[in-house]
Amino acid sequence: MSRLITPPIESATGATAEIYAQIKKTIGSVPNTFAAIGAHGPAALKVILEADGVLAAGSLSRQDQETIKLVVSGAVGCDYCVAAHSLLGKMSGLKPDSLKHIRAVEATGDAKRDALVRFVHLLTTTVGTLSDDEVQAIRRVGYTDEQLVDISLAIAVTAFTNVFNRINDTAVDFPAVN
Repeated sequence: MSRLITPPIESATGATAEIYAQIKKTIGSVPNTFAAIGAHGPAALKVILEADGVLAAGSLSRQDQETIKLVVSGAVGCDYCVAAHSLLGKMSGLKPDSLKHIRAVEATGDAKRDALVRFVHLLTTTVGTLSDDEVQAIRRVGYTDEQLVDISLAIAVTAFTNVFNRINDTAVDFPAVN
């Protein structure tokens, strides 16, 4: 049971109702995390959705975006986001075996994806400035400076929902992770 009281979606008014309507139009329903964020911080939800829109129009593939979000969510232990991004990763075309390896921070057999997983995991689990070698390693597999900006944005967006879900203990409304 989630910790923050979230009124029924149908009772939302004003900015919250508008955001929920946009989400429903786009994906068909309002996930629990968006419902809770929108109920208590519609401006925050709007910013997160706008940032996701920037990512969708940005330089990273949908598979790369879901890889990043899955690695970050796994590293910080957000079960809600791990479930969500496992499903979204599958919908983006990532194979079940690849998703399992990404969640475990293991090699998938795709050198570029593996470099992305290592890089994002390193950024998420260490402190301080990365070494030149670590930045050059991600560039060597083909990631551009523009993509490094988008990787940073994907991490930031995911960190927000991870932190919120850990505070709220948001009830997972996505399929269980296998």
